[in-house]
Amino acid sequence: MMFDAKTNTSDEAVCPVHAPSDHPKVKPARIGVLVANLGTPDNYDYWSMRRYLNEFLSDRRVIDYSPWLWQPLLQLIILTKRPFSSGEAYKSIWNHDEGESPLMTITKKQTAKIKAQMQETYGDDVVVDFCMRYGNPSTKSKVRAMIEAGCQKILFFPLYPHYAGATSATANDEFFRILMKEKWQPTVRTVPAYYERADYIEALAQSIETAYAKAEKRPEILVCSYHGVPQRYLMEGDPYHCQCQKTTRLLKERLGWDDTQIITTFQSKFGPEEWLQPYTVEEVARLAEKGKTNIAVCAPAFSADCIETLEEINEEIFESFEEAGGHDFLYIPCLNDDDAHITALCNTIDDNLKGWV
Repeated sequence: MMFDAKTNTSDEAVCPVHAPSDHPKVKPARIGVLVANLGTPDNYDYWSMRRYLNEFLSDRRVIDYSPWLWQPLLQLIILTKRPFSSGEAYKSIWNHDEGESPLMTITKKQTAKIKAQMQETYGDDVVVDFCMRYGNPSTKSKVRAMIEAGCQKILFFPLYPHYAGATSATANDEFFRILMKEKWQPTVRTVPAYYERADYIEALAQSIETAYAKAEKRPEILVCSYHGVPQRYLMEGDPYHCQCQKTTRLLKERLGWDDTQIITTFQSKFGPEEWLQPYTVEEVARLAEKGKTNIAVCAPAFSADCIETLEEINEEIFESFEEAGGHDFLYIPCLNDDDAHITALCNTIDDNLKGWV
């Protein structure tokens, strides 16, 4: 028996219309918008890092080697050593005032701004929250909370501009796994990649123009550094590489630049396989060796600054550039909670809510 939301405008759970008095009470019908990001350890100590890395690196979407081969290596070697080095990296960027990683801080700010805009547009009919694929707050806890709040429809929004099996797909996988355990499943939609949306490209372009305007010397070239994946994934049908290339092309066209002013590279290589190339850490060194000693780097595939941008780009990649003779290195932050970015995200949500509101 369905609940008639028109009969109750409060948050109180009531009996459905025409139901007997002993029928379980039901909350007013609402729509949930659940944004999802990769995740973050709860702290940078050894055990917090080990729990987080174990969950992340045990995901078959991330590492698809046979568990019979991978798990002994992961549990006995990698998770014995890596929590120490990863913990030091997180410590160097940690938001000590809030006791959380920058990704958590930024995601909270993004969610608050999205929630405010959704409230202005839809009132109390739309509930907005966020979850993480790995770590806390878990997808399970947030889906459960939305259902308990009366969300009979949920729009699930992985905050990745580009689709990849190791990002968007695994976030969706976890979302669907949680739904398998619900007695009354909500109607659901998932938001597709938004790498070519004009408002997303515009937000990127504005951030670059602002950074260039503030720079003492205009960078000679912009390196668009995307998170890498194994080359094999491309050959197996993952569209990530092509979507990244298109974002760079659209950005170049919006900025009115030519091919000498912007390039695409890939970072964060892990393991022995060949990954998408050129590798950022090697390409910035080549640029310096060729005389391009003043460069800028941005990370369009990340919706929020995180360990891969704040630590890897600003330290490892910068050091590679500097050691090869580079002088001026400008990192352009991710879009984070910039108003143009929030507008693009909210426009994307609006488009995907059509027919529901």
